[in-house]
Amino acid sequence: MAIKLHRCAGTIIKGPHPCWKVQKALDDAGIEYERVLHPIFPRGRRKDLIAQTGDSQLPAIELEDGTVKRESKDLVAAIRAGEIG
Repeated sequence: MAIKLHRCAGTIIKGPHPCWKVQKALDDAGIEYERVLHPIFPRGRRKDLIAQTGDSQLPAIELEDGTVKRESKDLVAAIRAGEIG
């Protein structure tokens, strides 16, 4: 899979949760991706994510070239516009 969705491990949380919004946008667009789950709390335990992005904020999308994009509102808009995938 080319795209990795880095999201919190709270996969049952739906609705306004940013991780769920990005995952739903990927699903709706039919984009294949791998889910990479990170601990919900404490955020300091997200050592792999921090090493990759310099931050502990989720969600993040890792593209095939290794680029990581964050900010859920921008991610959802980019997925719906066909800029990701």
